[in-house]
Amino acid sequence: MEISVDKKLKTLQEEFNASYPFLRIEFYSGVYNLGQASSEKSILNNELTVGEINPTCPSGFMPMNSYQKVGEFEQTFFKMFGLNVQVFRKSQDRWLQTWATDVWTLEEQNERGRIMGEYRA
Repeated sequence: MEISVDKKLKTLQEEFNASYPFLRIEFYSGVYNLGQASSEKSILNNELTVGEINPTCPSGFMPMNSYQKVGEFEQTFFKMFGLNVQVFRKSQDRWLQTWATDVWTLEEQNERGRIMGEYRA
């Protein structure tokens, strides 16, 4: 995923979701701690650009490896670009923060989301 100061958060979300259709990412104003949930009040408007959040953000490529743990993905996003991101997984008709399962890979999260999306109680 290419990151640049003029790119909208919405575009990054769409690119991530194209690779992982049962996951989504949200960007936060607060600092994220591994294994903790992020507050909904801190979610950033996805119409903002990367540069509006972090004017000194370097342009570059954010790797998305299916075998990367979610927590590592989130931490790498912050280390490389200074952006706080949280992964969510589809669970039936809701989206759940994956903080409790940050040790799962992106692929494991996506597969669980697929299964839960098919499940109807």
